[in-house]
Amino acid sequence: MAGEIPDLIAHERTGTGKGAARQARRNGMVPGVVYGGGVDPVSIQIPFNDLLKRLKAGRFLSTLFNLKVEGHDDVRVICRDVQRDVVKDLPTHLDLMRLRRASKVNLFIPVEFINENDAPGLKRGGVLTVVRPEVELIVTASEIPENITIDLTGLNVGDVITISSVTLPEGAKPTIDRDFVIANISAPSSLKSADDEGSEETEDQVEETTETTEEEASEE
Repeated sequence: MAGEIPDLIAHERTGTGKGAARQARRNGMVPGVVYGGGVDPVSIQIPFNDLLKRLKAGRFLSTLFNLKVEGHDDVRVICRDVQRDVVKDLPTHLDLMRLRRASKVNLFIPVEFINENDAPGLKRGGVLTVVRPEVELIVTASEIPENITIDLTGLNVGDVITISSVTLPEGAKPTIDRDFVIANISAPSSLKSADDEGSEETEDQVEETTETTEEEASEE
């Protein structure tokens, strides 16, 4: 289970309709609604600056929040839509959906690498190149993993870690069907340079051999 779900602070909004929404915006708030979970929708408003900051941080539509509204029980929600001004591209309204414990949700889960000291490829100077520091998974709301753990024990230079080689938390599965790459261990720059030099020497030898053969042929 994830160690900490971020809080999303909101205020209950009195009144409904376009007039109440415009008033909320004039007061520096972004109007919204919370629905789902088998209970009636609740009209809310969130401080504009707080919401804009979260949007700029990224992953807002795939982050699970603990919604706190005064006078209501805390509830887990995920944002399903953020409407924006067509000219200024600033948020004007948002829809939040309540999640039951058995609800399935798409979330980006961070990847954690362990046992780097037990990877021969890294000991030789190889470099761990992380392609996906986070992986989007379909998880149950009550069983959200804190991270995906990848054991680097025994990995050598050239080894590639794909999603199929990773043991995912129980009940979780990737949103992408294909077997995508998460990370790999690439050769150290010194080894690459040596390989490049070796390739150049081989090419020179081939050119010299070709020139010699051509000269011999012309003499005949």
